[in-house]
Amino acid sequence: MKLRDLLNIGELGLRLLSGEHALDRPVRWVYLTELVETGRYLSGNELVLTGLIGPQLRESPEALVEELVDAGATALGVGLSIQDEVPPRVREACSRSGLPLVEVPRELSFGTISEVVTRRLTAERAAGLATVLGRHRRLISSVAEGSGLRRVFELTRAELGRACWVVSPTGRVIVGPGPDLPEAGRLAAEYLTAARLPHVTDAVDGEPGGSYTLLPVNTRAAHRVAGWFLACEGALVDVPEEGRESAYELAALTALERARLEEGHRVERRLLNALLDQTVTEPTEVAARMRACGLDPERRFVAVACEFGGADDGVAVLRELMPEAAAVTALEGEAVTVVPDGDPGLVERLRASVALLETALVRERLTVGVSAPATGPSLLRGAVEEARHTRRLAAARRAGRAHVVTSDEIHSHALLLATVPDGVRRSFRDRLLGPLQVYDAEHHSDLVRTLSAFLDHSGSWNRCAGELHLHVNTLRYRMRRIEELTGRDLSTLEDRVDFFLALRAM
Repeated sequence: MKLRDLLNIGELGLRLLSGEHALDRPVRWVYLTELVETGRYLSGNELVLTGLIGPQLRESPEALVEELVDAGATALGVGLSIQDEVPPRVREACSRSGLPLVEVPRELSFGTISEVVTRRLTAERAAGLATVLGRHRRLISSVAEGSGLRRVFELTRAELGRACWVVSPTGRVIVGPGPDLPEAGRLAAEYLTAARLPHVTDAVDGEPGGSYTLLPVNTRAAHRVAGWFLACEGALVDVPEEGRESAYELAALTALERARLEEGHRVERRLLNALLDQTVTEPTEVAARMRACGLDPERRFVAVACEFGGADDGVAVLRELMPEAAAVTALEGEAVTVVPDGDPGLVERLRASVALLETALVRERLTVGVSAPATGPSLLRGAVEEARHTRRLAAARRAGRAHVVTSDEIHSHALLLATVPDGVRRSFRDRLLGPLQVYDAEHHSDLVRTLSAFLDHSGSWNRCAGELHLHVNTLRYRMRRIEELTGRDLSTLEDRVDFFLALRAM
């Protein structure tokens, strides 16, 4: 009930002394106190009643008023049991703070007020429950009849008097009541960076629309970048409680719908897993499986690999990054997909989306690799492996928490090294450079750095000596020492190539 309703109950005879601006504040409960430090016992929207019996309250009523304002109380009611009128200091404190002040007549007990309010609230909640159940039945019936989420959103718009949309973390509108949402990108950025949810955004000058309330769509996703959110026009705190319930129900129904879609995606994942099965090598069989996944074997395609958190979250993120993908699956902890190569702006769009998601990353990393375009069943698995190796090289980059790397950004030797298992690469590097690293550690020398500079300058003695600020004879001595320790000959191309790859494998 509202404060206005309480004051209109004639049998109580309550009189408002100040706070006419707040008559529409809700009264959720009645609380009786004779303590100054009352705020800790309140949770908001209470009518606090006191007789100012305690000496502390009479001597310092300002402290009580400040406590009630901080706790979000609706109003302060003062009984006239020991005084003929509400003390001026109480009136002044309430007037300054904007806290409504109510005078309780001497003959009216606080227990009577509490009983009347409790009875009225119980009746209102019973009526509200009937309304909620009726609305819930309408929403569930709409989904059960196959109308889909769009019809549910239209019904909710009628209940709330304002529109809501489901938006992905990349700013893609999943569903809404009809009109587009021009601010979807900005709202996605606010959703990703909000300290807590629900979150109310501010209106931005020069942009369409006003403020929005952002609610999470609770799914099994462990991180915001793998989930959806609900954007509702305006601040839901200004909406009656039953209207707010509609918004939360909408978020819950959307979560159920997404869970249903995830179950459908399991079939698509099985088809893609069958396509990537290494035991299937016959081109005609691979081509048939490509068609089952919505891929034309005669058209160019690209593979995309993504890693973020667990496999399920990685799959969810890649599905949002690549909404055009017919199927996304997990392969050894990485999310992978294959899509037709028909979008010239694919990489730029991926980078923009990943940059947006990066704003929500604190300790996590998000890496994406994109293969070169390929055509034909025989090149399919090679493209997938290329995307995965490229993603691993993206993970090796230390700047930032999110990267998109394409295969054409990588030197051929780097891509070759990425295809070599970690254990083999580490063994090759240690066998060649291990003796030099041990020698450097024992003698405080710089043979590894000298070797790297020598190869970077294509074996030019003068340029290398100049960069290291060494005499050429000193450089020659170091290079002979490297050859003695490793048993290699730096005058041969083969040994120089081996050293170059070992240094790049570090």
